[in-house]
This record gives sequence, structure tokens and C-alpha cells, in this order.
Amino acid sequence: MTTVRAKKHLGQHFLHDKKAAQRIVSALDPQLGFDTVLEVGPGMGILSDFLFKNDAYQSYLIDIDEESINFLHEQYPEHQERIFYGDFLKFDFRKHSLNACAVIGNFPYNISSQILFKVLEEKDKVLQMVGMFQKEVAERCIASPGGKDYGILSVFVQAYYEVKYLFTVKAGAFNPPPKVLSGVIELRRNEIKHLDCDEKLFKKVVKAAFNQRRKTLRNALASVISKDRMSDHSFYDKRAERLSVGDFVELTQIIDRAKKTDR
Repeated sequence: MTTVRAKKHLGQHFLHDKKAAQRIVSALDPQLGFDTVLEVGPGMGILSDFLFKNDAYQSYLIDIDEESINFLHEQYPEHQERIFYGDFLKFDFRKHSLNACAVIGNFPYNISSQILFKVLEEKDKVLQMVGMFQKEVAERCIASPGGKDYGILSVFVQAYYEVKYLFTVKAGAFNPPPKVLSGVIELRRNEIKHLDCDEKLFKKVVKAAFNQRRKTLRNALASVISKDRMSDHSFYDKRAERLSVGDFVELTQIIDRAKKTDR
């Protein structure tokens, strides 16, 4: 049987705690409307074992580690057509007809934010996500306005998903053990198909606001809209961390109207 060595450059820490693995997989809820599940970075298949045993959905695996793919092909010969070698960040959901699916995984810590942004790109197809992240990243996803963990990731994720922190996993549950705690979170797609504002401008506003988070928005957003076009709205006198997702939507509307009157 092929063995899989954890590779530092891929951020691999293989989970070996079967109870934790079962808890992660059991958080999937096909009643949300998906019929397929895509596991990212299956490694040696500890989540895959539980996924392939569930007939409520079809499971697919994707890994960028060739050693892992060879191992999984040997481990699950009957599912070889559902095991993809490739980069999830470049994965084409449409090509593989994953139109209503869930994403799951013990995600590599070195690209965890990129994985979340990829899911956000595919938000109309990904109805649920259950995953293990570095605890710090998990806490940023669930953070509320006003705290130090609240930032760009918090706003973007919470704009389209209901986020729940499920449980913490200690370093000893992995091989090799990471130097940090891990947190499992669940994302459930909310009912908002499109934000009530220009979504491209919304992203630009949020990024600019948090890129200079110590400044008030009147100063932080000068690259988005000139100060002389800013109204006297109280939003501009606050820092980014004080605004909720709804506030950022409203602020984007205000900025959009001001920019249009400029034309």
C-alpha cells in the first residue's frame, strides 16, 4: 500500500482522530438541497471513509498531492473516477456539473483564506461548507463587529453564509501535530442571492476600509471616493470594525449614489 508523507510546503497535517472526523462529516446536511460533496485535501482518507459510506450524496475528492491521489486510488478502487488530481483553487465546478454541492475538508492552513474565497466565488453552487481551519481563521469567520478578529474575511463570508463554530481540535489529533489549535466551522448559504448594492463596489469598499482599519472610514476610503464627495453620514466617522455587513451594504449604496452624481 502506498504511504503518504505529510509535506510542509502543502501545509499538510493529517487528522487521525476518527471521532473528530465523524463529527465533521455528520455536520453535512443534504436537506439543504445538495446531492454531491467535494472533499478538499483528503490526504489519507479519514473523512473520505465516512463520506463514501453515506448514500445521501455522491462524494468526490480533490488533492494536489500525487502521493495522496495514488494512495486514495488504491484505497478506493471503486471510486477512482471520483478522485481528482488537481488544485481546488482552480477547480471548475461547472465542468464537473457540481451545481448544488457541499465542500468539506481538513483544509491546508497555508491556503485556508484562499479556499474560503474560492467558495465565495462559487457561492451559488456551494450550499454548505464544513471544514477544519487554524482556530484563528475559524474565529475570524464567525467574528462580530467591534472585535479584533472582525475583518475582510468576516464580512465577505457572513454576507452570503450563516456561520457557526462547531468545535475545537487539539494538536495531538494530527500527524504531524500543528503548533496551533484547529477549529471546525460550518457555513450554510443564506437566502441572499445578490447584495442590495453594487457587489464589485462593496468588495472594494470593504477591502479599503480594513486595509487601513486604524483610520476612520473618511480617511480609509479616500482611494474609493474623494473626501469632498463624502456626505456627513456617521459611517464615515467610524472605523471599519464597527460596521456590520448590513452597514457596509448601506455605505456602498451611499458611495455609489455620490459617485453617480459626479458623472
